[in-house]
Amino acid sequence: MRLKLPPQLTKLVTMIFALTLIAISINLFYAPHEVAPGGATGIAILVQAAFNIPTAVTTLAVNALMLILAWWLLDKQTARRILAGSLLLPALLAIIPEQMVVKDRLLAVIAGSAIFALGVALNYRINASSGGTTVPPMIMQKYWRVKPAVGLLIVDMIVTLFNIPVAGFEAFILATFAIVLTSLTMSVLETGWDRKKIVYIMSPLALPAIKQTLRDQTDHGLTVHHVTGGYSGKAQEMLMVVVEQSDFQSLVDRVQAVDPQAFILAAAAVEVHGGTLN
Repeated sequence: MRLKLPPQLTKLVTMIFALTLIAISINLFYAPHEVAPGGATGIAILVQAAFNIPTAVTTLAVNALMLILAWWLLDKQTARRILAGSLLLPALLAIIPEQMVVKDRLLAVIAGSAIFALGVALNYRINASSGGTTVPPMIMQKYWRVKPAVGLLIVDMIVTLFNIPVAGFEAFILATFAIVLTSLTMSVLETGWDRKKIVYIMSPLALPAIKQTLRDQTDHGLTVHHVTGGYSGKAQEMLMVVVEQSDFQSLVDRVQAVDPQAFILAAAAVEVHGGTLN
């Protein structure tokens, strides 16, 4: 018999695990090499490198300030949502000992970025947050209509620039690399490797032949949309096919073999669930 935890307890356990991963990435990979890739923990790494103040203390101070700003400039619900993560992360940073487990700086940044991204992605899955510098982008969005992703990039790059006077230009390059690598890793973790393409096909003269070719020569799911021309007002059909990345060019070749002038539009399908469309 499987033990099923209450949803709130499951969320708490997941958040603690996610924050533990973030703390591990900081104390075992980033901080020992004095590489600060943005965020409240990045500020903490810089402060520790410059003034020898533990990362847990600075992270707690920054998170406390961000909680006050969230309560004042955003709303109480947002402050409550980030409260647990804002307190738990500094505690975990204090519990997990800081030590250099990888001597090579680049390898440490690569490993740290992967672990950090996994922790952040898990937090996103349960709509949790570690607080810190996730607050300024929300403030920028509310008052200046700056997109959160842009606001977060601005904040992270400002923090990252301080690597230069504190730890040198190499640390700045590694920190920038860490931000990019973390973003890419999170993208893969959130959407997976199994990406597909949605292909839309229109042909005023040869669509029935294209449809027959795809039915006879492939096992791709096929859906027919009835559409209307925006200028002509003429009703016509459009095919929609979902294919693996590796099958995309083969599909294009088959369509163009029937009608070289066929209109083909392809878009990335981030997630596909369920059966085929026939």
